[in-house]
Amino acid sequence: FQLAKENKIEINAVWLWIDKNDSVGNLSENNKRVLETIKQAGLKTQIWMSYPEDYFEALTENESLDISIDMISYLCDEAKSMGCTVGMYNHGGWFGDPDNLVKIAESLPQQGVGIIFNFHHAHHLLDSFPLKVKNMLPYLWAVNLNGMNPEGPKILTLGQGTEEENMIRVLKDAGYKGPWGILG
Repeated sequence: FQLAKENKIEINAVWLWIDKNDSVGNLSENNKRVLETIKQAGLKTQIWMSYPEDYFEALTENESLDISIDMISYLCDEAKSMGCTVGMYNHGGWFGDPDNLVKIAESLPQQGVGIIFNFHHAHHLLDSFPLKVKNMLPYLWAVNLNGMNPEGPKILTLGQGTEEENMIRVLKDAGYKGPWGILG
């Protein structure tokens, strides 16, 4: 981070992975190190966080929502103390559903939580994509593109799929004006 700063390279976001060993106030050593390094560098950035696909499997809807709200609220407080913000990165499973991310964001209006939507974690959302976009648009900070075929593969070169052009059009028609990234 310091080297990037010295060379005027802007870091727009940093990834933070929450796993089953992390809890509110007790993050893994790796996650503590990420936050401490951001703080030491004086980096003002977005922290893009997510959970493993199976993290919420054994939990009810309400338990999943409560646990994620508590963790994200905690991370937002930590981020705010460093001049950073927290965005939720859809990565599959319960936390990969944009409607759940919207519920979390709506539960934390004072925190200003955003959504980072990734095409390559959205193959199962193709049929409902226009409705998902409408729901998440007020919170949508960034969209990461990827070639999209309904049958996969998960990572496909942009422009090689059958669905990404329409998905981009849906986002633009809905009024999305944020940044676009390319994955894969």
